[in-house]
Amino acid sequence: MAMSGRDTVRWTKGYTRSELDRAQRRFGLVFPPDLIALLTRRRPVDGHDWTDERAIRRALEWPFESLHHAVETGQLWWSEWGRLPSTARARADALPDIVSRAPKLIPLIAHRYLPEQPHESGNPVFSIYGVDAIYYGANLNDYFEREFTGWSSKPWPAQVKHIPFWSDLVERFAQDTNAS
Repeated sequence: MAMSGRDTVRWTKGYTRSELDRAQRRFGLVFPPDLIALLTRRRPVDGHDWTDERAIRRALEWPFESLHHAVETGQLWWSEWGRLPSTARARADALPDIVSRAPKLIPLIAHRYLPEQPHESGNPVFSIYGVDAIYYGANLNDYFEREFTGWSSKPWPAQVKHIPFWSDLVERFAQDTNAS
């Protein structure tokens, strides 16, 4: 992806490899190779700053906090998780274990996330806002094209890589939305 004149407003200088290595160690993540390749070349101006520990920690907590809110408002509890705990405290205690089984999410821009696993290129990008979970890109390149030109700016591929838990959340949200 070469920078065009139009892109200069949206992109800035990339991170050094040592900055990315430090970020991965600090936050317990392994960036997929396509994300490393992108972020060493350039980074989105509106993207999360991997040198700002406080902001990254907030972004990393967002999916869990968002899902926790959905559980507490009665929008989310899957039968596979067992019986819905009867108290807010018990639900708050159960949810971290459930979410810990899902691949970690790497913040990109706002509430857009790339799954850490599998540790390979081509993972989809998710928009996570409670149970409002959708694919926002079939992969990193597709995501940035859609982010900058519009979510429906081009046809979606027939297949998007399935990521445990997060793709299931997308599919269930789509079913619930279509049933309404």
